[in-house]
Amino acid sequence: MNSDNRNLILAIVLSALVLFGWSAVSNRFLPTAAPPSTQIVDGKQVVLPKPEAAIDSPAALRDRAVVLGESPRIRIATPKLAGSINLRGARIDDLTLTAYGETIAKNAPPVRLLSPGGTADAYFAGFGWTGEGAAIPTADTVWTADGALLAPGRPVTLRWANGQGQLYRLRFAVDANYMFTVTQTVGNAGTGPIAVQPYALVSRTGVSKDPDGWTMHTGPISTLNGTTNYGPNFKELDEAGAAGLSYQSTGGWLGFGDKYWLTALAPEQTAPIDAAFRAASGRYQAQLTNRSRIVAPAMQTSVVQHFFAGAKEVATLDGYQASLGLPNFGRAIDWGWFEVLEKPVFHVLHWLFEAVGNFGVAIILLTVLVKTLMFPIAQKQFKSMAGMRVLQPKIKLLQERHKDDKAKLQSEMLELYKAEKVSPLSGCLPILIQIPIGYALYKVLMLTIEMRHQPFTLWIKDLAAPDPLTPVNLFGLLDFTPPHLIAIGIIPILLGITQYFQFKLNPAPADPTQAQIFAIMPWVFMFIMAPYAVGLLLYWITQNLIGIAQQTWFYSRYPGMKAAMAAPAPAPIVPIKQARTPKK
Repeated sequence: MNSDNRNLILAIVLSALVLFGWSAVSNRFLPTAAPPSTQIVDGKQVVLPKPEAAIDSPAALRDRAVVLGESPRIRIATPKLAGSINLRGARIDDLTLTAYGETIAKNAPPVRLLSPGGTADAYFAGFGWTGEGAAIPTADTVWTADGALLAPGRPVTLRWANGQGQLYRLRFAVDANYMFTVTQTVGNAGTGPIAVQPYALVSRTGVSKDPDGWTMHTGPISTLNGTTNYGPNFKELDEAGAAGLSYQSTGGWLGFGDKYWLTALAPEQTAPIDAAFRAASGRYQAQLTNRSRIVAPAMQTSVVQHFFAGAKEVATLDGYQASLGLPNFGRAIDWGWFEVLEKPVFHVLHWLFEAVGNFGVAIILLTVLVKTLMFPIAQKQFKSMAGMRVLQPKIKLLQERHKDDKAKLQSEMLELYKAEKVSPLSGCLPILIQIPIGYALYKVLMLTIEMRHQPFTLWIKDLAAPDPLTPVNLFGLLDFTPPHLIAIGIIPILLGITQYFQFKLNPAPADPTQAQIFAIMPWVFMFIMAPYAVGLLLYWITQNLIGIAQQTWFYSRYPGMKAAMAAPAPAPIVPIKQARTPKK
């Protein structure tokens, strides 16, 4: 096989290994489950109770508006959030993200993140206590609030007295982004000590609507004891059941992540906690439980919890990681092992977007920038491929001459490479450098919310979605939706065309089978890439066009290389046997 074809096939194989193999071996395993904790209360060892795996089990789902109107509520209003806190059970169970629409339609409703129990897609956060020696609030407790609006700079405190001398308080505060701060306080005016254990939980019905795969994780996610865990997945939680999977940690955070959205609970980072993920009848729960504490008469105790509910914006997550000391909170986005490359690529892309105001143009400019920086390497690769092709006759001759002496063959070939100043590895090294950069950009475009619902031009209204325009139904004139397999949009077709012309610039393989494979490969890529985001395809098309321009320039700049690249691979050299002299 010719060296240039071998390098191209090597690039494809290496790309597949990176895309399908590297992420599969990333760190996605949770610590060993810990046994239930115990506490000495009044001289007795007591297994501390935990909140139920699912708070409520409604017999039937009801309309969301009806459920919202059944209980008193505190309105939530921030620059990015709208919703309410349910005074029955003290739950944050009504929340929409006002900065993000459900669709690209002009009047699309905002993304609904949280919904109350008993409705479709129920999803909420709850805060409370378990305990010994005193009545505690439950999911049916109706709290009293000191205000009607929760907003940045306007906290609200909920109170409930149990009639036995204990007063429970929940102070809710929220910032201008997506972080709630909840202070849980118990005051004891009774005659004897009580034991209480604060907890916080996030409960959701159903699995994530986004796929959980090798490119990104959706579902339970946590950072406990300094280690970020992308898992367990929903299936593993179903298998664990109501008993769940439990862990012990000091500080950290845990919750549920979708592709673009996140809910997460975080205690004070010096607090030892019991953390758990649990499942029951299609409902899933993440919870943290603080250590039990004794509250003597005339005393009180408080803990502070943080609850994040919002979009996985890179700057926002990194900001909370820095300001609140939440470990690896930025890794709620599943960057994977190439984070060291992906984060710089993202920041450059976002800077370009802010400069030009069009995300599609920013992708094109970033691709041009990367290809420009890689130009010297590409030029070296091209020269190496051409040089190796020129040496093919000499290499074939050496192979025939030393076919029975491998050591001598290697020695002679090394001398040949040294004399001609050509290295067979110089054609592979640029590919090895470019693959991680390309993969980093792929992950950025696949994961980050910043590209969601961003328009480009003409019919491209959402760069994070597949191309909606396909000639199969005459661009929508025919009233039918073509099958997914053949619903190839204009952008994927352009990808196939540019890939075809780029392949055409390479010399045709001498092997007819190889030639047929290379001939159909661009169109195979077209079908494979059609379901992917238009932004990713735009990057690939731009890269192909730049590659075509570069190779055309190389040929015009170095005519000898064009001739060498275009020359057919030499046939094997068969030495002519010397005729024997007949014996006299």
